[in-house]
Amino acid sequence: MDIFNIYLLVSGIQFNVLLLILIGFCVGVLGGFFGVGGGWIVTPALNIFGFPMPFAIGTDLANIFGQSIGAVKKHHKMGNVDWKLGFISIITSVIGLEIGSETIMTLEKAGDVGTIVRWCYILFLFSVSSYMFYDYFLNRLKQSESKAQDQNKIPEKLHNINLPPMISFPASGIESVSIWIIFSIFLFTGFLSGFMGVGGGFIIMPALVYLIGLPTAIAVGTSLMTVLFSGAYGCFTYALKGRVELIAAFIILLGASIGAQVGATAVKYIKGYGIRLLFAIMIVFAGFSVVIEQIYKVSKVPFYQSFAGIILMGIAVTMSSIIIVKLIQGAIKEKNYS
Repeated sequence: MDIFNIYLLVSGIQFNVLLLILIGFCVGVLGGFFGVGGGWIVTPALNIFGFPMPFAIGTDLANIFGQSIGAVKKHHKMGNVDWKLGFISIITSVIGLEIGSETIMTLEKAGDVGTIVRWCYILFLFSVSSYMFYDYFLNRLKQSESKAQDQNKIPEKLHNINLPPMISFPASGIESVSIWIIFSIFLFTGFLSGFMGVGGGFIIMPALVYLIGLPTAIAVGTSLMTVLFSGAYGCFTYALKGRVELIAAFIILLGASIGAQVGATAVKYIKGYGIRLLFAIMIVFAGFSVVIEQIYKVSKVPFYQSFAGIILMGIAVTMSSIIIVKLIQGAIKEKNYS
């Protein structure tokens, strides 16, 4: 397979073109479907297969920006984007992102930044997936999604915090919430974007659903809008620091641009709690891959690095395949009823 390897000038490494395209397509499908930038796959995948961590983060942010353009356009046509909420998030996210990227540069000078970032990945991936599994199975006992949604009292409590100024989001069905709540959420997710290269999306989508109370489909579209702008700024700031491998980002984007259209279209054929369950399964496997990669960094046993890559790409390919199958089934059913 060496025939498909290319030399990347900025990072000074060789990488397989077919692997970059496969990563891009899977990330596009999953990003368009879940409303995430794909950083939780691309950043650790690039790092596992040979990219230094800062280059993995910067290159992924460039890809996040590119792939999100098509996905946001698709979700806008489907009415899944709350533009008012999305625009409010942009400035706050950029501030958080700059803090996160500067933190990475400081840690890079101080020592092993990769280990710190990987442990942060592990903590957040398992925390988010655990809560989503808890929410899904708790609400399955209620037999109906309408009753299940009533069990999540967190948005109601946050909406009742009377800390002016208050703001409404009619597109999401939110009558009143403190703008400081919104600012706090997006400042934190912006920091994660700059610190871990996740585009903010892997935490924004659950935050919009479980903290602010958006319907799942609108949370996906609005999350992608925020990811688009934070990815653009993240790409710019990492490029200024010389940590973006543009050739690799462009190749990943070729696959992602196709996959994003597939994923965004599939949203209308799968119910909200189905999306959340698949999302939780996906990120828990991503978490295991990062754990195994950390074991490799400590033990230096090559098997662990290969195994981590297999788990990461295996769950990405498997989830993408499930989404594509559901899309095809939904389209056939819709055609038969029309």
